[in-house]
Amino acid sequence: MTPEKVFFDGNVQRIIVRTTEGDIGVLAKHEKYVACLPAGPLRVIAEDGTETIAALSGGILKISPEQTVILANAAEWAQDIDVDHAKRSEEDARKRREQSKTQHELDRAEAKLQRALNRLRVSSMTK
Repeated sequence: MTPEKVFFDGNVQRIIVRTTEGDIGVLAKHEKYVACLPAGPLRVIAEDGTETIAALSGGILKISPEQTVILANAAEWAQDIDVDHAKRSEEDARKRREQSKTQHELDRAEAKLQRALNRLRVSSMTK
């Protein structure tokens, strides 16, 4: 789920998501767990075993035995990523990082850079 929409809702075999502590695999009836999510990949393995990959731009993971919920700042399926736009975002973020005058500007530029790099990494994971 993102601020704009429900990104995905369905039954799956498992998901694999990057947390601030490392990657975690989640199966049905997983014990309760909550984690922060940095920008990173989300792997969704469907009940038939097919895998789909998405780029998450940070958020929160909440797991209970009944369901798993990801509240993400943004989410995008790998095949839908505009690689040219992601490359331009990377270049812009690097320039902003170099030109930053305050810690706040530096932090924002770094976050933008991490989002762009994540989108580029995830887009290449399906090829």
